[in-house]
Amino acid sequence: MPISPIRRQRRKAARPGELLAAALDCFVAKGYAATRLEDVAERAGVAKGTLYLYYTNKESLFKAVIQEGILPVVAENEAIAAQHNGSSFELLEKLLDNWWRRIGCTAYAGIPKLMVAEARNFPEVAAFYYEHVIARGRAVVGMALEQGMARGEFRRLDIQTTIDVVIAPILMLLIWRFSLACCQDGSADATLYLRIHLDLLRQGLRAAQV
Repeated sequence: MPISPIRRQRRKAARPGELLAAALDCFVAKGYAATRLEDVAERAGVAKGTLYLYYTNKESLFKAVIQEGILPVVAENEAIAAQHNGSSFELLEKLLDNWWRRIGCTAYAGIPKLMVAEARNFPEVAAFYYEHVIARGRAVVGMALEQGMARGEFRRLDIQTTIDVVIAPILMLLIWRFSLACCQDGSADATLYLRIHLDLLRQGLRAAQV
């Protein structure tokens, strides 16, 4: 039975998403260097030529994975910060919670480990990721910290270094999940980990009571 034009159009419209899902799986499982476009096409169930209709090379495909899956979450956090009316620590909680739910609990959590491992070998890809994900993420966390210090909620600390301290444990949790966690007996309790991290931040950032 021939495929109807409407069904064919729907299939074509869905194909970029299917290709990006397949690409994400391959990149996370194999890394950037080892992933071939043939692998992505095979996983998506299409011919390699079909993949080239949408993406010219592996770099453009990887950037599309970031643009479609991670950048919307970066934008969400920027919007959360812009609309927040509560305390600065509540804002930090919202930012980290949203990032964990939308990235940390998904296959996209494997991308930071990939970038840490392969950034020096693929500087253009690394620069794209840094500019569009890391720099924007650092900026929104920095805004929450600066606001808290200006209001007297947080004690005065070097902003750029404190951003690193806030983000590093989250980054480590993601990297561990896709690396040495395979050597661990049982899975780490991410919820408990994040709760302890936030509690330590709350105590460490709190301004001294006069």
